[in-house]
Amino acid sequence: MDFMLILEIIVLLGAIFIGVKLGGIGIGYAGGLGVIVLTIGLGLKMGSIPWDVILIIASVISAIGAMQVAGGLDYLVQIAEKILRKNPKHINFLAPAVTYLLTIFAGTGHTAFSMIPVIAEVAKGQNIKPSVPLSIAVVASQIAITASPVSAAVIFMAGDMALGGLGVSYPILLAIWIPTTFAGCMVTAFIMNLLWKQDLSSDPVYQDRLAKGLVAAPQKEGSYKELPKGAKTSVVIFLIGIILVVLYASAISPQFKLIENVKLPRDGAIMSIMLTIGALIVMICKIDVDKVPLQSTFRSGMTACICVLGVAWLGDTFVSNHTEEIKGLAGNLVKQYPVLLSVALFFASMLLYSQAATAKALIPTVIAALGLSATNNGDVYILVASFAAVSALFVLPTYPTLLGAVQMDDTGTTRIGKYVFNHAFFLPGVLAIAFSVGFGFILAPILL
Repeated sequence: MDFMLILEIIVLLGAIFIGVKLGGIGIGYAGGLGVIVLTIGLGLKMGSIPWDVILIIASVISAIGAMQVAGGLDYLVQIAEKILRKNPKHINFLAPAVTYLLTIFAGTGHTAFSMIPVIAEVAKGQNIKPSVPLSIAVVASQIAITASPVSAAVIFMAGDMALGGLGVSYPILLAIWIPTTFAGCMVTAFIMNLLWKQDLSSDPVYQDRLAKGLVAAPQKEGSYKELPKGAKTSVVIFLIGIILVVLYASAISPQFKLIENVKLPRDGAIMSIMLTIGALIVMICKIDVDKVPLQSTFRSGMTACICVLGVAWLGDTFVSNHTEEIKGLAGNLVKQYPVLLSVALFFASMLLYSQAATAKALIPTVIAALGLSATNNGDVYILVASFAAVSALFVLPTYPTLLGAVQMDDTGTTRIGKYVFNHAFFLPGVLAIAFSVGFGFILAPILL
């Protein structure tokens, strides 16, 4: 390894480290700084900006923001809360199932924010450490991104630059990713329920906080706030949008080819459909469109766009300048040891902080390294099975939903250790990804 390569890696990791320290949108800012140093400072050719990923996130989030103004998200949260409160003894299984399904529906893991306080309260009422259901629930909301029909990561993987160009259809990908990732999360929940120490009353940190009066009594289910008239309607409209995205993407896929001379490609379809869904919600539910940019989902989504812009641009600048070396290394290793691709995706997503950005940065290079094409796609199952590994956003304890769980658990059981990595989310996250990938390697060869 020559000196310049070492220096480039230092800049890459240094920029990411600065971004993690800044937190939130600062990750995107630091990515831009890294691009400047790598290009102007070290002479690398500028990488590609992931406009498709950014615009997909923006269009989906704009529709979700409209649904939130209409009360649709509140309606979904109320349904989820009722399920949790009516079945408190099963909180360790229901919590990840609820956050998983909310993410599948909305295409963003930030929907978990609304469920975190409810999960903590229900667990506390059952004398269960909130860290148990909270940790797997947050992880499930991240892994579900790799199975959501409207997430930027899934849309990219189904596109022509990735698996779509290799002749793998969108419905088949969903048929693999949804059951394998959900099963991975549920098996992890079962292990945690079986082996984790759950007795809240025996936790020393909880006892100390209780003695100091820092723990509020569990709240009973109260009356829910009255929802706007268009709340349920907005959810139905958004659901129709998701169905249209899946149907259109299926219709133009190489396997079905129900539409000849495609005028609107897959990426353009999801953007235009989601924008149309936003317009329909505004008109039919009669919401104030000026309130959409003020919603929490909209703000978090736009933050995600800047983060993906900076970090993915930085990552692609490095990767694109070392494509041949990566091809040589990845081609041999992945063919010999297929599971290594999931390991690489795991560590890359830990640094790139985005499922979509990780897929965008590495998958096209791996496809080239393996020599895959539409007529030679025998090893494509490796990419499909390994995809869930791009969800390692929980490793560094700085992701918004992770921090939200720590802050909202007043018992102190959901905490970050002094060694940074020894936090409540690490082991459940690793287990959930390992099981999801493992199930993927079983199911993918069967369905592809």
